[in-house]
Amino acid sequence: MDVRSDFALKLQLKHVAEEAIDQKVRNALASVVKHMNSGRSRYRGGQALVTLLKDVRSTAAAADEWQVVRLIQDSLDYAEGRILRPDFEERYRLFQRSAEPLSSHQDYLARTLSGSLAFFSQLGTQYLSQHPNASSSEVLNHVESVARDARYLQQSQEQPGRYRILRGTAEVAAWLEQVFRQRVDVEDPEDAARRIVMTPESLAILAADREGQILLQATEVQRRRRGLKALRMTVEDPEASERDLQRALVGQHWIFGGQFASQAIQRRLVPGDEVDIPLIRGDGALHIIELKCSMSLRGSLVKRHRGCWVPTAEVHDAVSQAVNYLVGLDEHRLRIRDELGIETRRASALVLIGHPSVQPDVAEEDINEALRTLNTHMSRVEAVTYKELVDNAERSLGGWQ
Repeated sequence: MDVRSDFALKLQLKHVAEEAIDQKVRNALASVVKHMNSGRSRYRGGQALVTLLKDVRSTAAAADEWQVVRLIQDSLDYAEGRILRPDFEERYRLFQRSAEPLSSHQDYLARTLSGSLAFFSQLGTQYLSQHPNASSSEVLNHVESVARDARYLQQSQEQPGRYRILRGTAEVAAWLEQVFRQRVDVEDPEDAARRIVMTPESLAILAADREGQILLQATEVQRRRRGLKALRMTVEDPEASERDLQRALVGQHWIFGGQFASQAIQRRLVPGDEVDIPLIRGDGALHIIELKCSMSLRGSLVKRHRGCWVPTAEVHDAVSQAVNYLVGLDEHRLRIRDELGIETRRASALVLIGHPSVQPDVAEEDINEALRTLNTHMSRVEAVTYKELVDNAERSLGGWQ
């Protein structure tokens, strides 16, 4: 993905610098501008720019400058193409003089809107001429369906300068986009679907193919199997650190269950705390993953107490740390929701800790049972071993051979 770096971003960052108070935040912003100005013929972007902007966001969050965090998120969204240039320029009024009565963007939007309304009025008139008894809802449905197909406008090969809208294109494209989003990792699912359906021959083949989803699902399962294999190797590595485990888990939120829709970008949600892996459930609520060591865990997982196996202080300390995170999220709930759009009122946590092999003298079933007993007495925090997580994920793929 191309990272956008231009004069508009530079002007917006100047506005951000005026809002910054902490010197560390100002220094981080200066590093971004220095990087942008280091290009030979134009402003320098690249992944390095994204990394520097994220550093500013983290520094501002640590300094409790949440206004800067919000502004830098706009900078990131613009650089990575999630905010269009006209919206970005209008939002910060980067190139407008105060005396200018009508911006060029507003004039362009007005003319575009006028032409679009005239076109759709013509569509409705043509539809009524062919269906004189059609109701108003039928006319609107027809116009709406043409609007969806218009996104895949094609140029006529027989008549240069003229364009055509193939009816039904949007429905196939929507199916492809859904498949790409849910089953195949691609940079831009909508763009991939667009490229495929823009060819009439491909459109005809895909429309007739009823087995395409099975092939794409199989591809996704193979990708998950490879990721799971790499994770198991890390989990069973006696030298693997918490950082190694985090790298193996990032981007594989499916491993934690189908109830999770995505992984949040922002890890520092509360001043002083940075969660290891923040996940978003299907209902929009936050679920945090707290990572401890696996095979390199120094202490034991369970101990003998009055004839039973119970979790050790190592486990209880990790659970308490997760509880403290949830308390902080509760206290800052309104700010997190308003500034980052993340709901923490119903937040929960999962603690991943240890591996049965760190206690070879205790049966794996006894360790799992001791942790499950602990979990039944907690409403928002759960503790499991890495091996149990990986085994559960592997069983979920068992039906796909």
